[in-house]
Amino acid sequence: MKTQMLYAKEGIFTKEMQIVAQKEQVSQDFLLENIACGKIIIPANINHKSLDPNGIGFGLRTKVNVNLGVSNDCIDYSEEMKKVKLAHKFGIEAIMDLSNYGKTSHFRDELITFSKAMIGTVPVYDAVGFLEKDLKQIEAKDFLDVVYHHAKSGVDFMTIHAGINSRAVKVFKEGKRLTNIVSRGGSVLYAWMMMKQAENPFFEYYDDLLEICLKYDVTLSLGDALRPGSTHDSTDASQITELIELSLLTQRAWEAGVQVMIEGPGHMAINEIEANMQLEKRLCKGAPFYVLGPLVTDIGAGYDHISGAIGGAVAAASGADILCYVTPAEHLRLPNLDDVRDGIVATKIAAHAGDIAKLPKERMRDDDMSKARQDIDWEKMFKLAIDGEKAKKMFNERRPDDLNSCSMCGKMCAMNTINQISKGEDVNLI
Repeated sequence: MKTQMLYAKEGIFTKEMQIVAQKEQVSQDFLLENIACGKIIIPANINHKSLDPNGIGFGLRTKVNVNLGVSNDCIDYSEEMKKVKLAHKFGIEAIMDLSNYGKTSHFRDELITFSKAMIGTVPVYDAVGFLEKDLKQIEAKDFLDVVYHHAKSGVDFMTIHAGINSRAVKVFKEGKRLTNIVSRGGSVLYAWMMMKQAENPFFEYYDDLLEICLKYDVTLSLGDALRPGSTHDSTDASQITELIELSLLTQRAWEAGVQVMIEGPGHMAINEIEANMQLEKRLCKGAPFYVLGPLVTDIGAGYDHISGAIGGAVAAASGADILCYVTPAEHLRLPNLDDVRDGIVATKIAAHAGDIAKLPKERMRDDDMSKARQDIDWEKMFKLAIDGEKAKKMFNERRPDDLNSCSMCGKMCAMNTINQISKGEDVNLI
C-alpha cells in the first residue's frame, strides 16, 4: 500500500487529492508538487471509509481540530459523541480522541465509522488501559503495539512524542522552567524514561513506527512534548531543542514516504508567535504546522478560548496550517457541550482571520457579509455568520419593530439612513 505522499511522488492523482483540489480550488500540479515534498498532507488512513478528505498545509485554508474523549473522572461516551456531532455541524476538519481511561477502542471504532472528519489519537494515552500494565511494567515495543492497533482501526493521524529523546531531555534538565513539562503524553514518556533509564521508545524504534504508518497511510503528528506551558517558558532551549529533533525525524519520515505535520506551542507571548511560525517552517522545510492556541496570556482561566483565538489568528496569518481549538474550560475541567461550541467558534474565527491575511480569495465571504449588512438582509447575515444560529437567536431576543434596523440603533441605523438618502427619500428619526 502507498501513502498519499508516495502516490504524489509518482505523479498519481488520487481520489483524495481530487476532493481536496476541488474544495481548495487549487490545481492538480500544485497539489502533487506540494504533497510530494511534504508541504501539504492529506491524512487519510486506508481503513477510514467514512472520511471526507481535507488537505493541510501550504496554500490551503487553515483547518481546525476539536479535542474530545473521556477521563477517569468523566466517563460518558454518549456525551463525547454529541461533541462529535457538534463538530460536524460546524464543518470541523479534524477530531482527536484523547480518551485516557479504560478500554477506549469501542468508542474509537464508533468514532471512525461515523466521522467524516479526519481522526487523530495519542497512542501513549491508551497504553496503560490497552496493555493492562502499569507504566513501569510497559516495555519499549509495547508502545508500538498500541500504535499498530490504532493504525489498523483507521486512525488518520497520531501524535507521537518522538522528539523528547535523551538529547532533548539533557537540555530540559539543565534548564529552569516555571512549568516543566505540561504535555500529557510528554510527561508520561519522560516518567517512563526516567524509571526505566532508557531511551524514548518512539525515538529508538522510529523505523518500526514508520513501517506501521506506511502500511495504513497514517500521518505522523510529531508531538511537542516540551512545548511551553507558560509564557515564561516560551521559545526556550527545551522547546527549540525538541523542534530541531523533530526536523530530523521529519526528514527520515519523508525519505520513507510517510506524511508528517509538526505540533507547536502552547503558551506564547504574542510578539513571539510570528518568529516561531517562521522557525518551524525553516527548520522542518515547510512541513505543516499544527498549533495549540497559542495562548497569549496565562491568566485567562475561564476564557482561554479567547486567549487561544488571539494567538491562533496571529499564528494562522504567520503560516500555521491547523489550529487545535481551546475551550473556556481549558486548565479547569473536561469541557461540556457549551464549552465545545464556544471553543469551535472562537477557533474558526481565528482560522478565518488568518486566512484573510494569507489567502485573498477567503475575503469573499466577508465581502458578502458586508453587502448583506448594507442591504440589511438579516437572513443572509445569519447564513454567512460562522455561528448563524446564535446570531439569529440574539437578534430575536430583542427583535425590533422595524426590521430595517436592530434594537441597538433603532431609527438611527447608519445603513438604513444612507440607503434612504441614496434612494432620494427623506430620513425620519422620530
